Amino acid sequence: MSNIIVVGCGRVGSQLANMLSDNGSNVCVIDKSAEAFAKLGRNFNGSTVQGIGFDEDTLLKAGVEDCDVLAAVTQSDNANLMCTEVATHLFDVPHVIARLYNSDHERAYAQLGIDYVCGTSLVAEEVFGKAVSGHGAHLETFGEYEVLRFSLSLAHLERRTIRVSEVERDHDIRIVAFERADGSASSIPTGDSILYHGDTVMACVRHELIDQFSAFVQK
Repeated sequence: MSNIIVVGCGRVGSQLANMLSDNGSNVCVIDKSAEAFAKLGRNFNGSTVQGIGFDEDTLLKAGVEDCDVLAAVTQSDNANLMCTEVATHLFDVPHVIARLYNSDHERAYAQLGIDYVCGTSLVAEEVFGKAVSGHGAHLETFGEYEVLRFSLSLAHLERRTIRVSEVERDHDIRIVAFERADGSASSIPTGDSILYHGDTVMACVRHELIDQFSAFVQK
C-alpha cells in the first residue's frame, strides 16, 4: 500500500484524494483551512491535517517520513513549488508531483526536474495516473509520447549493466540521453552504449506503455 500526501483540498485535491483512497492507497490530505476537508465527503477513509503544506511540522504530522508520493495541488504555483522543494530536499520523498497553473513556468520546472501537471481540466486524473504508476520526472509531452527522466534500477538483474539497444527493444522506447550516477559523464547514446545501475536516463515513452516501463525501472 502506498503512502500518499495530497497538499490542497480544493476541487482537484479532494477528487484526487478520493481516487487514491478508493485505489487502496493510504492518503493524508493537508489544507490550511479545516473547512476545506468537507469536500472529501463522508466516504473518504484517509486522514487530514490542517496546516501549510510546505511547513515541516505539518508534513511530519502528515507522515512525510514514510511518504511514497506527495502531490501539491493547491491553487498557488508558488506554494506548490515550495512543497515540492521541501518534500524533495528535506524529506527525500521518492516521487513529488506539482500542479502548475502558469505554463510560462514549464521550462523552469523541467530544468529543476520537477514532475508536474499543467492544465485546467482532468488534472486530478493525470496526477492520479502519475501517483499510481510512480514513473519518473515528467519533462515534456509530445503527442502520444512523454519524455521522462528517471534513475535506472537494475537491482533485479544479476548484472548491473545493460545495453541501450536491449532496453529499447524490450520496452519499445527510445533513450535520448543518460548521465552516469557519479556525474562523471553524460552522453547521447547509440544502441551499443552501456547503462549502469543508478544512471540517470532520459527516454521517450508512449503513454500506454508508461505503467509497464515503470515496473521495469522500479523492480
